[in-house]
Amino acid sequence: MRTAICDLFGIEHPVIQGGMAWLGTAELASAVSNGGGLGIIGAGNAPTSWVRDQIRATRERTNRPFALNIMLMSPFIEEIIQVVLEEGVPIVTTGGGNPGVYISTFKQAGIKVMPVVSSVALAQRLQRAGADALVAEGLESGGHVGETATMALVPQVVDGVTIPVVAAGGIGDGRGLAAALALGAQGVQLGTRFACAEECVAHANFKQKLLQARDRATVITGYSTGHPVRCIENRLARQFQALEKNGASVEELELLGQGKLELATLEGDIENGSVMAGQICGLIKEVKPAAVIIKEIVDEAEAIIARLSDCYLGVRHV
Repeated sequence: MRTAICDLFGIEHPVIQGGMAWLGTAELASAVSNGGGLGIIGAGNAPTSWVRDQIRATRERTNRPFALNIMLMSPFIEEIIQVVLEEGVPIVTTGGGNPGVYISTFKQAGIKVMPVVSSVALAQRLQRAGADALVAEGLESGGHVGETATMALVPQVVDGVTIPVVAAGGIGDGRGLAAALALGAQGVQLGTRFACAEECVAHANFKQKLLQARDRATVITGYSTGHPVRCIENRLARQFQALEKNGASVEELELLGQGKLELATLEGDIENGSVMAGQICGLIKEVKPAAVIIKEIVDEAEAIIARLSDCYLGVRHV
């Protein structure tokens, strides 16, 4: 299955791995790229030495295109950008803010840029700044979220820009890919589904928590900080909600959240750590290799599209 996003990035399938902090490592990113999608290293708040090592380790594992996701709230943002330039990363995605001030720097170095957006206004602003593509991410996604659902956001972003748009948030299988294409997107980005890939370094407890989740397992915390986060409800999430209800300061909430994502993802503390996950976690039934996940998504989407085409034409196969 080829779309404009495949041609832009030189990938086989329009399936992109979300740039998850602590989980978007060389192991997962290379596996996704080797499977025909676009693997993404998640820089998160990691120091530059870790990011550089991950870039080089990814190159050792794949000769296919991959990307680096830059969290714009990182305290190491300027240093990370310098590493990207020095290492010649081919594609950059961004999250957690407006990357407009950095786009020209990337473009001058021949790096393709695909920011994550949650509004039409930001999408149009970043297109004018020179972005090559956009990820329109709805509030169903895990981690930091916006205010608009994917079904409403994606077609409005598609109508508002002329560059390729990738849909994200609430997508976990081939049905989601087929729906995204119907909305005008050129591909999909998935984080939660790939967190349960065999190659993902997430702790076994973290993966098991996702496998056990149901449709109403997630909640959103941190509204009062201006950076709301979707995660699976647990002891930490309830602490956040209680503090917010009682009018806790942003500083108190940020202090509570420090180190909690790593605590859950790598150390396996799924009660006191932040189990960031999207609303599709209830769709995940088993851990599989990344390449198998991609193939199943693409095969299912193609079958759905063919079936819908037959229905439209009034054709029935017997």
